[in-house]
Amino acid sequence: MTSRPVTVGFDLDMTLIDSRPGIRATYRALAAETGTPIDADLAVTRLGPPLEVELAHWFPEEELDGAAERYRELYVDHAIEPTLAMPGAREAVEAVHRTGGKAIVVTAKHEPNAKLHLDHLGITPDAVVGWLWAEAKAEALVEHGAGVYVGDHLGDVRGARAAGALSVAVPTGPCAAEELREAGADVVLEDLTEFPAWLEAYAG
Repeated sequence: MTSRPVTVGFDLDMTLIDSRPGIRATYRALAAETGTPIDADLAVTRLGPPLEVELAHWFPEEELDGAAERYRELYVDHAIEPTLAMPGAREAVEAVHRTGGKAIVVTAKHEPNAKLHLDHLGITPDAVVGWLWAEAKAEALVEHGAGVYVGDHLGDVRGARAAGALSVAVPTGPCAAEELREAGADVVLEDLTEFPAWLEAYAG
């Protein structure tokens, strides 16, 4: 427990937002445009790592940069509108502010698209940092003085640990609760609806 306001970092995809419908639509649009077969339903079960990791399953290396650039362009038209806030997402960010802390979003997603999602859904963190995955997330967490990082993926646990932050995990993405615990998560909540009560107890 701490008596000081806490800066809390949040992952984005499958932590704060359910981006699967939009990502699925974007992959389908990219497949139609490029003629490259992409199993969009499979791709959305593997959210977390950078886009290029997924695209490497479908495109040869020499086409990856172009495919990623086009995906991000298509994303704006296909992915923002159908994406939903995860249960408890807005309330989790509001809980941080209510305790006097700051909420930041640290994600592997293309930062401009991450901001579009948050603006569209009315989720209001104090800062958004994109293009960081796994241990690299520690750069932003340390820079902003985050004492807690909340995420759904093993990479998020690794990022929190690399930053010396408390790892709070939610099994709302591709990783089960037991996997997250085994990876070193300090706290595993069922979902973000449990976060405000946990934070209130933690922040004292």
